[in-house]
Amino acid sequence: MNKIKNIILALLIVFSTSTSVFAKSKIKVISTIFPMYDWTREIIGNQKETNNNIDLTLLIGNGVDLHSYQPSIQDVAKISTADIFIYVGGESDAWVKDALKNKKNKDMVILNLMDILGDSVKEEEIIEGMEAEEECEDEDEEEIEYDEHVWLSLKNAKVICKTITDALCKKDNANATAYKKNLSAYTTQLDQLDAACSAAVKSSSKDTLIFGDRFPFRYLVDDYGLNYYAAFVGCSAETEASFKTVIFLANKINELDANYIFKLESGDGKLAKTIIQNSNKKNAQILILDSMQSVTSKQAQNTSYLKIMNENLNVLKEGLK
Repeated sequence: MNKIKNIILALLIVFSTSTSVFAKSKIKVISTIFPMYDWTREIIGNQKETNNNIDLTLLIGNGVDLHSYQPSIQDVAKISTADIFIYVGGESDAWVKDALKNKKNKDMVILNLMDILGDSVKEEEIIEGMEAEEECEDEDEEEIEYDEHVWLSLKNAKVICKTITDALCKKDNANATAYKKNLSAYTTQLDQLDAACSAAVKSSSKDTLIFGDRFPFRYLVDDYGLNYYAAFVGCSAETEASFKTVIFLANKINELDANYIFKLESGDGKLAKTIIQNSNKKNAQILILDSMQSVTSKQAQNTSYLKIMNENLNVLKEGLK
């Protein structure tokens, strides 16, 4: 009798600790930064079937900027077992190649945004008045650097969301109809915001942004035919602008009769203030555009890509007055 009880107890322990043997494991999707995380979340939707089937993770969720992130051993371990891994693919993601060398999941779908967009990816540009990046002695002078902030184009977002949907359908074909339906609804929202941005720019009295900071918004301004002047390129590690750059941007405020200067969400605003102080427009104000490069996991629960881009649109409407 005691032997039977022991067998029953052992079986109960096995069932309680090894349910994964009997239950279908979730599809693991890992995104390095917030925009792709949120796009995937929107495509998964709120349906019970899709929600219960996907384990979605924001990898860089501790507030570290994309450009300075280095993965921990735990991060690399997470990535190695992912079913779908989504990353930007620019210079800041140079670590990915090594991280994927020993991946455990040989059937992993790997989505590189810059590969997806192909010829739509833009080269970094140094424009008039901008601080040039210092070249390393052993750096190839011919090497082309690409602007990795591709998510700041609503048009790019549509292309990438389609590819994410295809990957989800491949890994979870049973819910393909739901994913495609959610993509269609989300694409409509992207189109509506894109149209609103176009209309806002067309009705604005100005067409130039002055940025007292790094400038990751090349894709955004190019989409709507805006001009810009900035202290640094988007991927710059520089924080101190030369006097020459400060005076150049201050003179641009004067020349364009600008009422506003812009900075990034992560910037301290010191450079923007210095530029204003050296201009004739002492009452010029500082506005913030959000590049979504360091959204935390906590912040991600209370915001969305569309919400932030709508907020950016409202800032642009004000800044182009």
